[in-house]
Amino acid sequence: MQVVMSTNHQARLLALLAAHPPADRVEQGHLEAIRDFVAREPACFLRTTFVPGHITGSAFILDPARGLLLLHHHRKLDRWLQMGGHDDGERDAASTALREAREESGLAQIDWPAGPRKVLDVDVHEIPAHKDEPAHQHLDVRFALWADSRQPLTVDALESKALAWFPLAEAEAKMNEPGAVRVVAKLRALCSGTAG
Repeated sequence: MQVVMSTNHQARLLALLAAHPPADRVEQGHLEAIRDFVAREPACFLRTTFVPGHITGSAFILDPARGLLLLHHHRKLDRWLQMGGHDDGERDAASTALREAREESGLAQIDWPAGPRKVLDVDVHEIPAHKDEPAHQHLDVRFALWADSRQPLTVDALESKALAWFPLAEAEAKMNEPGAVRVVAKLRALCSGTAG
């Protein structure tokens, strides 16, 4: 596979990351690791970049009026997680997150929150070796998206075992990962900001 130099795409992602205020020291460490990686690796978006890994885009799909978060039961990892995954040529974590949200949920209408597009959270996590891929990191850039939970859902059987909307506290418990508490606190703040 030919490596495509992505200087402009790198610069756009670095600008988004520069505007993101980390919630705590853990997220600050993730943010610094991702910024350093993007600044030095032109192939940062390619899923075949394994040292230390590659950029992924995630979407936390929120129904802010009802305080519900959509999760999918990830088939390969056997865990409840937000939608998200690998870049498919977008070289733009926000576009990746939106595409993955649509593909993995089947939702007909998903929107960006009002105002300028912002990063919700960043996280670096280990992915175990699988088939012909070595263990590596996902340097995950995460966004919040809005959707009405009354819309029908369609499970992508290749990606998910199930899809379900959960109240935020239950979603945090279902995700059961270190970054879940941080992300759910941010989502609660977004919900309260849309009240009224």
